[in-house]
Amino acid sequence: MIQQTFAWLIDPASWSGPAGILAQTITHLRISIVALLLASVVALPVGLYIGHTGRGRWLAINIAGAFRAIPSLGVLLAATMLLLPVLRGELAFELPVLIVLVLLAIPPILSGAYAGVESVDPAARDAARGIGMTGSQVLWQVEVPAALPLLLSGIRSAMLQIIATATIAAIVGVGGLGRFLIDGQASRRYEMMAGGALVVALLALLVDLLLALVQRFAVSPGLRAPAAR
Repeated sequence: MIQQTFAWLIDPASWSGPAGILAQTITHLRISIVALLLASVVALPVGLYIGHTGRGRWLAINIAGAFRAIPSLGVLLAATMLLLPVLRGELAFELPVLIVLVLLAIPPILSGAYAGVESVDPAARDAARGIGMTGSQVLWQVEVPAALPLLLSGIRSAMLQIIATATIAAIVGVGGLGRFLIDGQASRRYEMMAGGALVVALLALLVDLLLALVQRFAVSPGLRAPAAR
């Protein structure tokens, strides 16, 4: 089985064409990045507001817990059945997938944002206000830079979950690396299933490594120092 999987992975035919590994990886990444951006647009402002003001923390915790408990496959099928009569073309299938992935990504991004801001040293806030900074200046110039380690960790966690879960897009006919799992099972080509799963894992590791490098350069060395000791 291992030899068959390796042979499938190195076969040029597996990489070429619109159904090849390269094309499906690009589709998988496109869906994942769009879902992450949409989730960030929703979760980051709410998380920063909660962390900055201290209001609504209980609501954020409950929402995050509820979203984590949502069955992804059930929501995908329900959303597809509801939207298919309304929408046309690829959007009718991609939108339900994005809804599922966004709901999945909101909790870690939201938690990372408000936990990061809440963890800022109160003395730093008091000093900023003492020199005349407004509330928004304190948020963007003091709290957000200091919250970046936890904030970016939440984004990294969300992206890993998105990449792993985006494989279910193949169930409703959307492309991505999940196609190799679904098509491999249908045709009993288990080397294709194993190879597809391996590519998903490698993609998640590579994306997480890239985000880790971004986090390293984005976070101030003074904030990285305690974690390095």
